[in-house]
Amino acid sequence: MDGAKLLKAIIETAIDGILTIDHRGIVESLNPAALKLFGYTAEEVIGNNISMLMPEPDKSGHDGYLHRYQSTGEKRIIGKGREVRGLRKDGTTFPFRLAVSEVRYDHRTIYTGFIHDLSKEKEAEQRLKEYAAELENLVDERTRSLKELVQALRVAKEEVSISLVKEKELNQMKSRFVSMASHEFRTPLSSIQLSSVLIEKYAVPYDNENIRKHVNKIKNAVGNLTTILNDFLSLERLEAGNVEPSFQSFDLVKLAEEITEEMQMIAKEEQNIIYQHTGVDSVVYLDQNLLKNCMINLISNAIKYSGEHTFIEFNTEITDNACIVTINDNGIGIPESDQRDLFQPFFRANNTGNIPGTGLGLNIVLRYATLMKGTVGFTSTLNKGTKFTLSFNK
Repeated sequence: MDGAKLLKAIIETAIDGILTIDHRGIVESLNPAALKLFGYTAEEVIGNNISMLMPEPDKSGHDGYLHRYQSTGEKRIIGKGREVRGLRKDGTTFPFRLAVSEVRYDHRTIYTGFIHDLSKEKEAEQRLKEYAAELENLVDERTRSLKELVQALRVAKEEVSISLVKEKELNQMKSRFVSMASHEFRTPLSSIQLSSVLIEKYAVPYDNENIRKHVNKIKNAVGNLTTILNDFLSLERLEAGNVEPSFQSFDLVKLAEEITEEMQMIAKEEQNIIYQHTGVDSVVYLDQNLLKNCMINLISNAIKYSGEHTFIEFNTEITDNACIVTINDNGIGIPESDQRDLFQPFFRANNTGNIPGTGLGLNIVLRYATLMKGTVGFTSTLNKGTKFTLSFNK
């Protein structure tokens, strides 16, 4: 292969773009890499001024560069590569490094341009700058956050110290108030309850329906207030850690029968509590007072949330491994959306309406059962009823 063919092969396969122009700036040749960079065919460029491949302001100033060099010898565009921008056929521009050589060829002067595309390098450089800026912002943000956190922790520590003192004082005040309320409220409530019983007794000969109706309202109001008071007292004792289970052996059936008789007296009209025990044994080893409270609370709820002329099933069972108590009603049931929060203090299902209650009873039942190492479970269907189960391992 002769030298001319070798040179042509090198130019044709070069990765960088190579083009030549004459002394007037007219394009004489471009290699495939240059054509690809600018998006033209050879026919579209050869014979035209090189300025067609330049965006402004280089486009307008190119002929001046050549004239000045030819007149003064100022090598503004001759020599080592410098970074410029090229104009593609589609109107977009791109950065490239341009090196220009002056060549004496065939008794005339031509200029050869070597074009190295910088697009990918610039994109990488820009991404690096963006990443660096992002990292710097992130570091600044984390630094500020850390400083704010340290300051917040310092303030919180001071506030916690103050809060602990205030909380202790508040708990003491709350305990004194609840204790005072217990004594102060119970006396007038007992008097009202006794007076209502006497009124009812003395009114018997008159057989006045209005007297009986209003006496029942008084009894119900006193019962509701007493329940509220008992719930708050129980919660206060639990919160203060003053409730310790006292385990002892007692007759579960006897206790359940007493509770059934007691609760039947406050049941609604034609509302019957049916008690049944399963098992040969009747003695359990639990805290009798805590268990009684749990059973009364659950039966009270069954009475409240069931209608007249209904049955409430109250069952106890003693097996070889456990003591199980169930209270089953056919009342209003518990909406499925409320069942998750049922044992939260002060929570009441959204279908309870005007039925009185504090929302503390089930929370107290759960905590009493837990103190006796037991569990509380329930199943409920809206408008069909609810079944609560207390389970204690032997």
